[in-house]
Amino acid sequence: MSEDATSCFIAAPDGLRLHVRDYGPRNDHLPVVCLAGLARTGADFEELALALSRDANAPRRVVALDCRGRGRSDRDENAANYSFPVEVQDVLAVLAALDLGPVVVVGTSRGGILAMLLSALRPTAIAGVVLNDIGPVIDPRGLARIKSYVGKLPQPTSFDDAAEIMRRLFGGHFPKLTPEQWKTFARRTFEMRDGRVLPSYDPKLAKVLESVDIERPLPPLWQEFEGLNHVPVMVVRGANSDVLSAETVQAMRKRRPDIELWEVPDQGHAPLLSDADSIGRIAAFITRCERGAPKTEQRSFRSEAGTD
Repeated sequence: MSEDATSCFIAAPDGLRLHVRDYGPRNDHLPVVCLAGLARTGADFEELALALSRDANAPRRVVALDCRGRGRSDRDENAANYSFPVEVQDVLAVLAALDLGPVVVVGTSRGGILAMLLSALRPTAIAGVVLNDIGPVIDPRGLARIKSYVGKLPQPTSFDDAAEIMRRLFGGHFPKLTPEQWKTFARRTFEMRDGRVLPSYDPKLAKVLESVDIERPLPPLWQEFEGLNHVPVMVVRGANSDVLSAETVQAMRKRRPDIELWEVPDQGHAPLLSDADSIGRIAAFITRCERGAPKTEQRSFRSEAGTD
């Protein structure tokens, strides 16, 4: 983890410890909260968080959460708690504990769904949302592919071996990654524990996907998406994505013509948000969110978060 970030633990409503990476200054600029995908961690946002927190004109606070069972957060003995209702309450607990007012949420995949649910539960907590390769309609083929490896990754003998495993699994979706980028990807997917290179998430997360069936699409989330109508929305799509289709993006823009869209070339599910173009576009979007958020609304939600 970068020296620019501090590491802290926050108690979830049920007492489980949640780990966050906290970057940047506490000032009047809109803070950003980053929520990762199903089996990913806050480490995925390192490049984005550093760029936003070091911005010469608008350095801002960025908080990247390890959801329960991921990264350095505690693993839950009850796999049923790896659920949206539980995890969205975890996010609210983090906002309260860190005394964060309205935030821009950058949500990758599952993290984007959490952002939509957070907006429904606490609309005033959200000043804008970046949906990274996720939308109201989720392609079951992509979910089936994710189901095929979550909790089932081969046992690497080293981080170099882990990088090769990642390249074999995802090379078709990310054909332009360099060997160094694959090594970084591997170190954000695995960790050294008890002398072994193991996934940085609870293998019980695989239970979340047990009911996924390519022949039975998931119910669409249009109502949840429309819950974002009061805030600016940016959609990032990987050009090679098998989770967020171009057709779904078109349908989203039909309902929300003002959506900002960025399609990342040569990347699939989910874009890494580590390249200069993606970071620059997200930074510009957050600045526009800030201009639309009255300073009087940038206040603490500590008391509100305790009312649920």
